[in-house]
Amino acid sequence: MATSKVERLMNLVIALLSTSSYLTAEKIRKNVAGYSDSASDEAFSRMFERDKNELRDLGIPLETGKMSSFDATEGYRINRKDYALPAVELTAEESASVAVATQLWQSPEMVTATQNALLKLRAAGVDVDSEDAGVAFTSTAALPGLRGSEEVLGVLLAASNSGRVVQFEHRASRNDPYRTRTVEPWGVVTHRGRWYLVGHDRDREDTRTFRLSRITGARPVGAAGAVTPPQGVNLRRIVQRVVADVPTGERARVWIAQGRATALRRQATSSTPRVWRGRAGEEITVDLGTYDRLAREIASYGTDAVALDPPQLRDDVVARLRAQADRA
Repeated sequence: MATSKVERLMNLVIALLSTSSYLTAEKIRKNVAGYSDSASDEAFSRMFERDKNELRDLGIPLETGKMSSFDATEGYRINRKDYALPAVELTAEESASVAVATQLWQSPEMVTATQNALLKLRAAGVDVDSEDAGVAFTSTAALPGLRGSEEVLGVLLAASNSGRVVQFEHRASRNDPYRTRTVEPWGVVTHRGRWYLVGHDRDREDTRTFRLSRITGARPVGAAGAVTPPQGVNLRRIVQRVVADVPTGERARVWIAQGRATALRRQATSSTPRVWRGRAGEEITVDLGTYDRLAREIASYGTDAVALDPPQLRDDVVARLRAQADRA
């Protein structure tokens, strides 16, 4: 089976990057997969010339030089320093954006590519779990505050971008009934691991903030271009004012398995070795912050993390795990 042009070019690039000295055309023909398909010397020469020109057109620094001071035969190589990309340097905001993107791109077609992107960024020293820029990512196992709300997020983002009004069912708390709301969306932001829609509530005739985890059945209504956010509005500041009274200072006790739940372990204010149901691990104390955020994170680790106290947190984690098991 003949080697495709793309595969041949990739093989050539790999070969020229792998050598510190020059490679002659003859060596390339013999050792690089794809060139042995040439029917004659003339066919190889034409193919090789086209490939060299294409590499240069792509910006790949193909060098030409003599094999040595004693051998005037022409050879080829790619200078690694000229070929390598510059060091990856992202701001805290850009790192947070990467973290968001890698969690949203969870389709089967994208998941492998995003995991590879994460590995490359981390290898380059980029922290993609940054809690700066108002985005809290304590675990890449799950995006806190979004699980189960991906469809809602997609609808709200699309409506915000197109300037369309949205309608959805919303409840103020877990025990409250759902009520229909009609909102002019200004945008979606994250704060302390939760996602919020900010906009003008037509039913209340005022600016309102809605947690995505409490929204269902979101749908756009009306024509595009009907909504224009106020100039200079700071969505993040609006959310921060609304959730400023979130209770803090309380502590939670959590057991984590040895060598697991690293992101959760980093939050510990104290740690004590403890065996749980035959598994070695640690009992840690962490700031509670909010039940919702911490419960999501603990549940994301499955059997590697167990909420011990307070009881409300433990019940929340158990309920999430049971819901996940039912869906599976």
